[in-house]
Amino acid sequence: MSDIIQLLPDAVANQIAAGEVVQRPASAVKELVENAIDAGASKIQLIIKDAGKSLIQVIDDGCGMSPTDARMCFERHATSKIRKADDLFAIRTMGFRGEAMASIAAIAQVEMKTRRHEDELGTCIFIEGSEVVSQEACSANVGTSISIKNLFYNTPARRNFLKSNPVEMRHIIDEFQRVALANPQIFFTLHHDGQEVYHLPGAALKQRIVHLFGNNYNQRLVPVEEDTTIINLRGFVGKPEFARKTRGEQFFFVNYRFIRDAYLNHAVLTAFEDLLPDDSYPMYVLFIDIDPSKIDINVHPTKTEIKYQDEKAIYAIIRSAVKRSLGRYNITPSLDFDQENSIEHLITPKPFEEIVAPTISFNPDFNPFAAEKRPAREYPTFRNSDEHRSNPIPHNWNTLYEITKKETNLQHQMHEEKLITVDEQEVSKPSERQLFQIHNRFILSQIKSGFMLIGQQAAHERVLYERFLQQLQNHSGVSQQSLFPQSVTLNGSDFELLRELLPDIKALGFDIREFGKNTVVVEGVPAELHNVDEHELLEHLLEGFKNNMAILKVDKRDNLARSLARNAAIKTGTKLSLEEMNQLIDQLFACQMPNQALNGKPVISTFTLAELIERFEK
Repeated sequence: MSDIIQLLPDAVANQIAAGEVVQRPASAVKELVENAIDAGASKIQLIIKDAGKSLIQVIDDGCGMSPTDARMCFERHATSKIRKADDLFAIRTMGFRGEAMASIAAIAQVEMKTRRHEDELGTCIFIEGSEVVSQEACSANVGTSISIKNLFYNTPARRNFLKSNPVEMRHIIDEFQRVALANPQIFFTLHHDGQEVYHLPGAALKQRIVHLFGNNYNQRLVPVEEDTTIINLRGFVGKPEFARKTRGEQFFFVNYRFIRDAYLNHAVLTAFEDLLPDDSYPMYVLFIDIDPSKIDINVHPTKTEIKYQDEKAIYAIIRSAVKRSLGRYNITPSLDFDQENSIEHLITPKPFEEIVAPTISFNPDFNPFAAEKRPAREYPTFRNSDEHRSNPIPHNWNTLYEITKKETNLQHQMHEEKLITVDEQEVSKPSERQLFQIHNRFILSQIKSGFMLIGQQAAHERVLYERFLQQLQNHSGVSQQSLFPQSVTLNGSDFELLRELLPDIKALGFDIREFGKNTVVVEGVPAELHNVDEHELLEHLLEGFKNNMAILKVDKRDNLARSLARNAAIKTGTKLSLEEMNQLIDQLFACQMPNQALNGKPVISTFTLAELIERFEK
């Protein structure tokens, strides 16, 4: 039998490696931008067309490459970052495997122009499907410009698996934000289809966060700083009142490399214990500086997972540092009996000889029963302030208790009559129903076999969800035009998500148009929504959509209807009138699934008369 094991051709091996390294356009963006950072660039331009499917171009002013290095960088495992295996435990650069450029060249058409400072001419290389089409000297600026065209052109199955342009662009923006946060000293720009999305001059970390996520973050940040023998911790956490329903704005960087670590994330969450609801997540941007010999980053192809020698100590340091910062900036209540402005320092005791004993003056001849009697229902009126001061006790003081007693008895009598009516009357029509609201949370209604309890918020969410879902299918949403249109500015990722959802959002009754960079103008909202803040409504709508997308995995329209229903529904604690309760019950029982809430739990709980009798006869 002949031998069956053979070496794969380089082109095939590169395409296999590309499946791990380049999963989508955002992966290629990450690799190219990180290479520009390793080249010492102070200015990096990212140009995107068609969400990266047609063009990804990265231009930097770094060190550039010689003609030999320019050709060698497209070979597998060719790198300038490491020389031997021991170097894996002393890595300070972003890349080190030498697979990215070879993988990208295997599945795209790549053009690179590069020049070093000391060279008069640069080098231009064009590669297509791992084959070098041309290499020649050219005029080029100092640094490197790499253009990736027609990504996955020779692997159509991979290209067909790509999502829509707004989805892919959101992934690109996510990668761009991570790199820009990790390197605030570098000037970054991002252009998409000829429009500038980000213009980020070099600045301090706080300014970079504000430039990326919006000016309102300037007042949301709490600095964190801790130096230990194990790690040095720097960064910011968000104030608890600005926590969100999704984990979107949570960034951990180890030696300036973005990582995902559920264990360290739990350390931050425990520092916010008792400050946040269970379904809210704080914002944080934290940098860990650690000795490279104490970590292993060669764990996953995307290099977003790290192994630590002493992760329990790192957990404790992060938790205590965040908790102390929240207390230091008066986010959490704290008591410090040693501080200068404590109570003891605020009180200045007087000398004993200056203390004067208090005196009390009274009228020994005052008789409250000598006042003139008036009819029981005649209340005193005080037109003259002097008369009120001289006679502060009303003339009919002895009848006030009788009035209160009569009103209390009347209330008890009315309450007993209602209870008798609920027990005896058969509920069939809304006009004959006897409804009660309990703790502004549940609606109690009698049924033939006993009574039922309805969760008012869950019921309204179910009603709105089915209504919005029908409007999305029929494009029948009615818009209530705003008297004063409001402009809403979102961060880049949320803006791209809104653009993706815009046709369906308009079908619900929103009247929204784009207005410049990351800004929209809201001219109308669905008629079901009253007295809402447009910016808060859109922000919560997008947050709910992202949260549902991560947890429920439902389709886009169903997700959008769920998110809007949860934001628009009446909340627990809202007092309802009898008419509103009747209307809600009628709408609920007109739904296709009236007894199932959006979270899968029941909306209605019934209690039979037999159960009540058994409970009281035990």
